Amino acid sequence: MPRCLREAPDLREAGNCVAMESHGNGIESRVEVDLRGLSIYTHHGVSDAEQEIGQRLEFDIAFDVPDCDAVLTDRIDDTVDYAEVCDIVALAATERSYRTLERLAQVVGQRLMERYRCESVRVRAAKPEPPLPLAIQEVGVEVTQERGEAEDEENGEEA
Repeated sequence: MPRCLREAPDLREAGNCVAMESHGNGIESRVEVDLRGLSIYTHHGVSDAEQEIGQRLEFDIAFDVPDCDAVLTDRIDDTVDYAEVCDIVALAATERSYRTLERLAQVVGQRLMERYRCESVRVRAAKPEPPLPLAIQEVGVEVTQERGEAEDEENGEEA
């Protein structure tokens, strides 16, 4: 299990992280997980019809992983399980309806930050072929969340 997950095994939601770690060789590594094009059928939208009938949303997710030992060990157990990330996003996107993509993206980001103890996360949620009177390929929003210094201090980390 990656160090970042060993330190937070009881967390079940949200997360992203920005960290660089020196591995004793004078070189610092920074790992960013990037998932693109996760397609999930959901029930979000401004209109009652969107919420009742539903539609497909596409998600792009990026977050940094603190203390990713896989850069040295090449062990699957030392990195992030991409399927688990997809499950976290899918659960957040399907367990309730939101009127705005902004709120949905915020919730997804919070869950990823909590789960992976990251410093930052970027969530893009898009509606391909949205219900608009003009032809448009897609509409989307991108929400970026970062931990603040006050939060780091509360967690016992130095600024």
